[in-house]
Amino acid sequence: MSFFASLDISASALRAQRIRQTVVANNLANANTTRGEHGEPYRRQEVVFQTGVPDKGMARGVHVAAVIPDQSDFIRVYKPGHPDADTDGMVRMPNVNAIIEMVDMMTAMRSYEANVTAMDATKSMFTQAYRLLA
Repeated sequence: MSFFASLDISASALRAQRIRQTVVANNLANANTTRGEHGEPYRRQEVVFQTGVPDKGMARGVHVAAVIPDQSDFIRVYKPGHPDADTDGMVRMPNVNAIIEMVDMMTAMRSYEANVTAMDATKSMFTQAYRLLA
């Protein structure tokens, strides 16, 4: 594998993790949205990754295959004064758990950092090889 292929793989992972961080931030921003476009509470989004297979026309590395809604149940909370409360005073809240989102954000950040480190190591090896040849 060439130096440039290594850089491409790390760059694809950086793009994928950036998208993941954006999705997590969107989940956290909508953690209290009880009524969205379709009258439903916000539904948490998840990122699905896919590895690139050069034989199938994809670049090597990690790619975002899709951003899909989490189909877990909404959280029911007793808030009788809330405008979206039902007759029992229960409000359907988004299926967003801040702890899970923070763990996902930390994992995405660590993956991002690891790929930056891999790119730096590749660039360093490339520089050393160039110095030996020059």
